[in-house]
Amino acid sequence: MGSRLLLLFFLLLFVHASSAQPGFLSLDCGGAVNFTDDLGLSWTSDFNFSYGAVASISVANETRKQYTTVRHFPADSRKYCYRLDVTSRTRYLIRATFLYGNFDSNNVYPKFDISVGPTHWSTIVISDANTIESTELIFLASSSSISVCLSNATTGQPFISTLELRQFNGSVYYTEFENQFYLSLSARINFGADNEASIRYPDDPYDRIWESDSVKKANYLVDVAAGTKKVSTDMPIDVNIDERPPERVMQTAVVGTNGSLTYRLNLDGFPGFGWAVTYFAEIEDLDPEESRKFRLVLPGYPDMSKAVVNIEENAQGKYRLYEPGYTNLSLPFVLSFRFGKTSDSSRGPLVNAMEIHKYLEKNDGTLDGYVISRVILSHSTEDWAQEGGDPCLPVPWSWVQCNSEARPRIVKLSLSSKNLSGNVPSGLTMLTGLVELWLDGNSLTGPIPDFTGCTDLEIIHLENNQLTGELPSSLLNLPNLRELYVQNNLLSGTIPSGLSRKVALNYSGNINLHEGARRGRHIDIIIGSSVGAAVLLITTIVSCLFMHKGKKRHPDQEQLRDSLPVQRLVSSLRNAPGEAAHCFTTFEIEGATKKFEKKIGSGGFGVVYYGKMKDGREIAVKVLTSNSYQGKREFSNEVTLLSRIHHRNLVQFLGFCQEVGKSMLVYEFMHNGTLKEHLYGPLKRGKSINWIKRLEIAEDAAKGIEYLHTGCVPAIIHRDLKSSNILVDKNMRAKVADFGLSKLAVDGASHVSSIVRGTVGYLDPEYYISQQLTDKSDVYSFGVILLELMSGQEAISNESFGVNCRNIVQWAKLHIESGNIQGIIDPSLCGEYDIQSMWKIAEKALTCVQPHGHMRPSISEVLKEIQDAILIEREVTAVREDISDEMSRNSVHSSLNLGSLDLGGAENYLALDESLAQPTAR
Repeated sequence: MGSRLLLLFFLLLFVHASSAQPGFLSLDCGGAVNFTDDLGLSWTSDFNFSYGAVASISVANETRKQYTTVRHFPADSRKYCYRLDVTSRTRYLIRATFLYGNFDSNNVYPKFDISVGPTHWSTIVISDANTIESTELIFLASSSSISVCLSNATTGQPFISTLELRQFNGSVYYTEFENQFYLSLSARINFGADNEASIRYPDDPYDRIWESDSVKKANYLVDVAAGTKKVSTDMPIDVNIDERPPERVMQTAVVGTNGSLTYRLNLDGFPGFGWAVTYFAEIEDLDPEESRKFRLVLPGYPDMSKAVVNIEENAQGKYRLYEPGYTNLSLPFVLSFRFGKTSDSSRGPLVNAMEIHKYLEKNDGTLDGYVISRVILSHSTEDWAQEGGDPCLPVPWSWVQCNSEARPRIVKLSLSSKNLSGNVPSGLTMLTGLVELWLDGNSLTGPIPDFTGCTDLEIIHLENNQLTGELPSSLLNLPNLRELYVQNNLLSGTIPSGLSRKVALNYSGNINLHEGARRGRHIDIIIGSSVGAAVLLITTIVSCLFMHKGKKRHPDQEQLRDSLPVQRLVSSLRNAPGEAAHCFTTFEIEGATKKFEKKIGSGGFGVVYYGKMKDGREIAVKVLTSNSYQGKREFSNEVTLLSRIHHRNLVQFLGFCQEVGKSMLVYEFMHNGTLKEHLYGPLKRGKSINWIKRLEIAEDAAKGIEYLHTGCVPAIIHRDLKSSNILVDKNMRAKVADFGLSKLAVDGASHVSSIVRGTVGYLDPEYYISQQLTDKSDVYSFGVILLELMSGQEAISNESFGVNCRNIVQWAKLHIESGNIQGIIDPSLCGEYDIQSMWKIAEKALTCVQPHGHMRPSISEVLKEIQDAILIEREVTAVREDISDEMSRNSVHSSLNLGSLDLGGAENYLALDESLAQPTAR
């Protein structure tokens, strides 16, 4: 049983579906029995699986049998795979769903990755125990099976509720790019639905799930124009072309009775290239003299398309499907769109359905995939040989190491004591990137093969087997070989001349194997590479106490007690590795500051003064004003921490001064003050830093915090992040400052118990209640800073946020969740921003300020979103600068067929292959 728990591969032989559902597979993960649900779908249990664990769950208002159990896996570095049999060169829809239901009784919302073979499919983030998360993609099968793997648990355990496979017929969802890209679902909308229920099988013979436009959730189909009305019909609709949306979906629609249909929705996974189609069917009775003509308009962009949608004309009749769209289009994260009637139209626009997918680039996987699959073929019954998916990607098999190239190669095989028998697999000699080979402790027989093709080989372990024959002279052809262990085998003959001088060789226990000049006499020999003695670099700290010894020969007891924290500080610095802090004298500090002439800041810790050293360096000197033990402890804490951390986005610590009655910290001078002063302080002075500069400041600060959280061992929690602790240099690059309240994380612990410290408005409410500090407390504070950057408002205000709201989090959340992002954007930005990047930051800020830490992202995830927003802004800026040229080169749009629908606008039109970037009207 123990060895079976190491098995990471779940072999699922394709269960032939019933004749009513050809090409369907519905896997109930963790289920005990097969069953048929109320829709008529046949569900297959995975009860034969011996791996992972099964848990029962119960969620209010969820009665479907497939959502009463889950299968979950350890939160380790391995991947857990299902293999599904498919028909090559056939298109499929694959869908995975996840209902947490607190199966582990820990209320730790899981976050993990799901992949298709070597391709990362999606990151599953659970934020509600009672909500089903779903991910879906469409693919063209290139072989007879496909692997779906779970891995990389960030929090909680990977788990899965259902896995569904649906086969398409003919050319449904055909694209020019299907050999290189999957289609990952972002939106599939049924407009005009009379309730929130989705439509799927049997109404949709392919069991696609069409989500109702009545569903109420944040930033999903908001900004609906006045006069939008639902219409429906019972008449049959001819849908027999291309993607064939279900008739029931096409029997409902929305109509813009005032001449306009306006919506906004978030597109998961975007910005990026996508496949977008809108489905139209005329289902209203128009008088002979009436017409319905309209265009699609993207607010904020020129209307480059002159194409007009005339449903009856394009569909060649009433109650017939018309399906215009693009198979290759660049789309934003936040898609705002409007259908507006033309001036000669008597009826407003009508929309029945819409479908948007993102192109997900396929990863071809390791170059050694075929070779290693042949190697393990003869050992397929062994546990170690049944790990699924690609050997290297997205995470390697437990006995494999790979390099970091885009198409990796295997560099290490660890098959020690794996019950191998027979000859050494000849296929191993084809692993040309191999550096280490460990086959010791097995029952291998036969000769050692020729590894000449593996020129990178450095280490070979073949000891404790039953190998026969001679040591091959080809081993001398391996230029990098440095370690060869073949002891305790049945080898014979003569060791190739010079081999024992070239490598660390152990051939003991082979009674018939000898060195050339000593045949007949066995000598056990190990020639090892020498290990040099390490050189220990010790940094000597000259303490201020030593430097000023004798200044006061008989301090009283109170002065002696006050000096104890710094004595401990200097002692700890003397014994610590790395750079020690420089110890300034009071004379040096007074000279640099001209006896503290210029005050440049103040805070709860003390007053900050400007100074300039004799060598020209500009400095900022923070003078401790509190003589309390707490104040001295914070001083000691900051010196100790800053002496061991160095990063371009942390304010550089130059040293300290500690004399009786005086405690001072010396930093590099930051010419442009604090972020707070630029947003709503004296440095604003009628000027405002633009949005992209605010994003760059956020990026710099996030990099500094990321270093504290992930680059330091142990990690450091800042504990007092706020806009006044983010300083800006003369190049307007930001650095994080003030580490007086910071805490070291405890390795292996989920939190640090700590008396609450921090600043009102930025303080993590969970930390305040529980007194348990985590890195997610810093993430909460950083979320507040992001909201300040967007709005230009202070974290706490009695006037800015209305009668019943004093803090920026409550105020911003009300606006963002209702879709009114404009209500919080700083007016001084004057509209010079892209709404996509603004939405990206708004939504990430809201996840940062979630009430519970496990619901918040890591600072690394926040940093990535900020960088994505910066990329959006830079691309939009480049497009705007080039827009006049683009308009004059409007060759793509001049070739549009009447009735084709441009969802992007020319300025948003970036093609995977420009020659194929043409609209389709189907």
